[in-house]
Amino acid sequence: MHGKLDLGRAKGLKQSEIKKLNRLLQKRIPKDKILTTEIADSIAEITHETGYAVSIVVNRRGQVVNVTVGSPAEVQMPELRGVRVGPGRLCGHRIISAVQAPAENGARAGKSPHAELVSSKESLQFMARNRLDLLAQVTVDARGSFSRSKGEQAKLADLVQVAHLLPGRDSDGKLWKILPAQTVRGVQEDNFEELISALEEEFRTRAPELAVAEGEERAFLIGLVCDGANSWQVEDDLDELARLARTAGATVCGRLTQTRQGPDPKFFLGSGKIQEVALLIQELGATLLVVDQELTPNQQRNIEEAVAVKVIDRTELILDIFAQRAQTKEGKLQVELAQLKYLYPRLIGKGQTLSRLGGGIGTRGPGETKLEIDRRRIREKITFLEEEAARIKSYRDVQRKRRVSEHLPVVALTGYTNSGKSTLLNALTKADVYTGDKLFATLDPTTRRTTLPDHSPVLISDTVGFIKKLPTSLVTAFRATLEEVAVADILLHVVDASHPNVLEHISSVHDVLSDLGAVDKPMITVLNKADRVRKEDLAWLVAQVPNPVIASATMRFGLGSILNKIQEVISEVCPERQKYSA
Repeated sequence: MHGKLDLGRAKGLKQSEIKKLNRLLQKRIPKDKILTTEIADSIAEITHETGYAVSIVVNRRGQVVNVTVGSPAEVQMPELRGVRVGPGRLCGHRIISAVQAPAENGARAGKSPHAELVSSKESLQFMARNRLDLLAQVTVDARGSFSRSKGEQAKLADLVQVAHLLPGRDSDGKLWKILPAQTVRGVQEDNFEELISALEEEFRTRAPELAVAEGEERAFLIGLVCDGANSWQVEDDLDELARLARTAGATVCGRLTQTRQGPDPKFFLGSGKIQEVALLIQELGATLLVVDQELTPNQQRNIEEAVAVKVIDRTELILDIFAQRAQTKEGKLQVELAQLKYLYPRLIGKGQTLSRLGGGIGTRGPGETKLEIDRRRIREKITFLEEEAARIKSYRDVQRKRRVSEHLPVVALTGYTNSGKSTLLNALTKADVYTGDKLFATLDPTTRRTTLPDHSPVLISDTVGFIKKLPTSLVTAFRATLEEVAVADILLHVVDASHPNVLEHISSVHDVLSDLGAVDKPMITVLNKADRVRKEDLAWLVAQVPNPVIASATMRFGLGSILNKIQEVISEVCPERQKYSA
């Protein structure tokens, strides 16, 4: 393995000092040692000469794989950042750093050798986030002692403090333990392999609690309580986000909210709070962070760097569910279009390494970067899918014209996701559409024919369910499908009357219908799942909605009332169609 030297923010280093830093990459530590006096003295000497902290990363084979001029928290190493390890394991790397400490802070000035690490809290948090084997800090005594008679160089390495992770939080709520300070020789006598083996055995005892199904993500949720918002509303939103995560195939292991004036432009939450989230993610073994609002591309990148796990927002989570649920070619096309529109502004490059270089006329210079190629290909794909969506719209227009020519009234089922629309369609038309007690159980639209009490025919169309904060890109991509709602004669608004936030769900549906230009259409409100609601609550809810009908699709009561109400409304809005019967 070839090590890497990172000078960080260091300025004005001499060539001799840079050579000493490079020589550190050639050093080895016995596999059973935390450090050696040679390593400690070398990094202490460089720190004393340059005035900069020096951190080295050592793997379990004892190889120095990275040398950074800076604190442990400033180490930029792919093997540490963003790489996940099992919940019962540490990452296989340790950091040994040296810092210049004032003389009065050392034991030689009469202070206790059991003082707190001189290193910042950020370094300890870095250890926790990246599951380092341990963190060892060498303090540098500028006065150093040496033997002139033997011609030895000054021994600048003073005391060493070692910190390692704990399987759980201690009584003070910390995820790490700082061992008492020792001399370099004292630390050299400790057996590194035995320490790590004992630590990982303790972590493995907690592993069963962190186990998830094969291929399943372990998700942590975060939300923001902005000024003027109610905390209970945010908690309800997180409850719904948790259901979305479970629908997508993730196990929710924790959640956290923060109250602030508005989203932080860099981290969404405050910088301190996002560090707390990073520690909780490591503690709980989470592999995915889900944010209950749409993130900007910069926020998403910054959060991923801070927490070292994949980060998605509410929009991306809903798109993932839609991708799983789409069965027809039409549905898959519309989901892909929405995903590409979401992805396009989030493409990022990695500098000149993504440039196309070549020789000959017309190919010299940086050329077209891979990022630009990807963007061009996505633009071309979006254009192609939009043309396909237009063809779908044209095809549906033809179908609608046929229905109009046959004088068939169309009733569109609409409503919040998981309100029971597909179950009601099956009950009214004897269809066999897939149903399930989950969000967005059905995605592709279905139209079935049934007969009203006066024997006249009617078409009932099931459409995709709505949800709070429905992504704009999704509404745009599914406009060809959602137009079933816009062109229907009557809307059958199916409401889950048993849901505690039923009025908020009704409001969210009306918002989407308004965007589609369908909010003023004749509407019948079906208070579904009435078998789960108290009579007094139903009576109150009936007074809140237009044209209410109490029903339960699963218990199959209220179906006749729904058909009678449809017939009544059709006679008002489509009187010319009453003369046509099946």
